[in-house]
Amino acid sequence: MNALKISKGTSRKSAYNLRSTLGDTVETHTIAVLVDNEAGVLARVIGLFSGRGYNIESLTVAEVDHVENLSRITIVTTGTPAVIEQIKAQLARIVPVHDVHDLTVEGPSVERELALIKVIGTGEKRVEALRTSGVFRANVVDSTLSSFVFELTGTPEKIDAFVELMRPLGLADVARTGVAAIARGQ
Repeated sequence: MNALKISKGTSRKSAYNLRSTLGDTVETHTIAVLVDNEAGVLARVIGLFSGRGYNIESLTVAEVDHVENLSRITIVTTGTPAVIEQIKAQLARIVPVHDVHDLTVEGPSVERELALIKVIGTGEKRVEALRTSGVFRANVVDSTLSSFVFELTGTPEKIDAFVELMRPLGLADVARTGVAAIARGQ
């Protein structure tokens, strides 16, 4: 308390509001981690997130260099800027980690996800599902008299939009790979 009996930060319009407005915003970041392709590395990375209560929105892992025995882990996570910085610093300290890149802040990047979407329906709903798939450039990879399985590649937002449009048309199941991302240019 000060002489005016106003506690600091009690009002957003107060002259005494000293809280940073930048630190409170929750942001989504895509982080690419280059690691040794060996047993237990993924468990250590996941343990870092779960042990501190951080959430992983998307996770993809694949070997990217067979000769050097390296894998790339792409993680989409959310948090305040301070939390994201802490995650990157802690990832960099894990021994089998070679490189950590925050693709969200390092410049333009390309993000894609693959989804398989099963829609069950007959009649007009079946025809509408097929029309909508054409708009989204989804491929039909399986077809029966009562169902379709669509393959769709694109941004997570594009896949979300397609899934929402398929709900009233008989959406039965969705399988998603998670985000794969890479920096653009040099």
